[in-house]
Amino acid sequence: LREKLVLASSSPRRSEILQRAGWPHEIMVAGIDETVFPGEDAATYVQRLARSKAEAVAAKLDQGLVLGADTTVVVDNQILGQPTDDADARRMLDLLNARWHEVLTGVALVRVGGATRVAYETTRVRFAEMSAKEIDWYISTREPFGKAGAYGIQGKASLLIEEIQGDYFNIMGLPIRLVYELSV
Repeated sequence: LREKLVLASSSPRRSEILQRAGWPHEIMVAGIDETVFPGEDAATYVQRLARSKAEAVAAKLDQGLVLGADTTVVVDNQILGQPTDDADARRMLDLLNARWHEVLTGVALVRVGGATRVAYETTRVRFAEMSAKEIDWYISTREPFGKAGAYGIQGKASLLIEEIQGDYFNIMGLPIRLVYELSV
């Protein structure tokens, strides 16, 4: 049985992945600045944010194991965060249209008063060719909002994704196998 975690995230998808894996957890949200530093690459960025989230929550606790995670989408060395509006979602989906991109999730496990372990997972994803009408439809579902790269593979975007290479759960926002490996 896995030790109970404190999940430093408001993501319902991360909580659901832990729940489905039978991993007991509670949620404590860490409000941190998620600005990308100038010249910062995606792997450094997601690991820094995962660690910052976990450390911010761990600082409020007397004991326990805190999990922080952060996911981003990268295409042409460009980090795609969450879309701010319809036009931004369209811009991102146009960039991803009929192309491969990478999804990176940084994971940090912080033992209150003890060790910190940080790593990241990368998964490659390829969208099918989408018409303007399909992109408009997808944006109209409102699903792109609150998601890095303007899509959620576990939802309606599954109709638009042709191929993945790597960890499916990483695309959802939590590479559960990596979390397990860091925890043992």
